Amino acid sequence: MITALDISTSALVAQRVRLNTVSGNIANMSSLTDETGKAAPYQARKVVFQTDDELTTSGASGVKVGEIQTDQSEPLYRYEPQHPLAIKDGKWKGYVAYPNINLTEQMVDALEATRAYEANVGVMEITKDLSRESLSIIA
Repeated sequence: MITALDISTSALVAQRVRLNTVSGNIANMSSLTDETGKAAPYQARKVVFQTDDELTTSGASGVKVGEIQTDQSEPLYRYEPQHPLAIKDGKWKGYVAYPNINLTEQMVDALEATRAYEANVGVMEITKDLSRESLSIIA
């Protein structure tokens, strides 16, 4: 039964990383510059999970964060020639590049991560109750 707790714990950690990533995406929806101050719109991040082969029982496996991918889609361009970060030349002259982040998708992803987190807390509570009841039968 302890393995069941380990598997649920791995899921809690993975969902926490996912929720932190979504929070960062939402917080940076208006970021038009990178860390150095250069004009570069923020690119959304997405967490990719994978099976954790170290946490396996007969019917279940743990989960871990496989990687955090950066969205490579085109930014959203808005024509704002007076903006200080407007593109000076080329095809997009006079346009400002904004992050291509969909708030609705991010909120749904956050809600899904929260529900998965809550479900795993429930599994942990049931596992603890079963362990407690098993011990009371033995004693």
